[in-house]
Amino acid sequence: MLLFLISAVRAIIEMLGLCLIGQGMLYILAGRGREGNRIYQLFDLITRAPRQLVAMIMPGISDRAMGVACFVILLLLWVGLAFLRKIV
Repeated sequence: MLLFLISAVRAIIEMLGLCLIGQGMLYILAGRGREGNRIYQLFDLITRAPRQLVAMIMPGISDRAMGVACFVILLLLWVGLAFLRKIV
């Protein structure tokens, strides 16, 4: 049961990280028109909660660095859960 829970949380974190990568790529490719892009809006909707959580943890961070900081935290959580899964 614990192994399944760790794997499920790890999969959710992986999906959030991939959405952040996709949002970053669209930020680069779409330029100013990214706010009207439906896929960018979907990625924004999916990643809003983790970005708000990072904004509460790090109140002085700029909006540009928010996505990178969120991705780094998610990556560290993902790797940590991978090690935890090997132990359990």
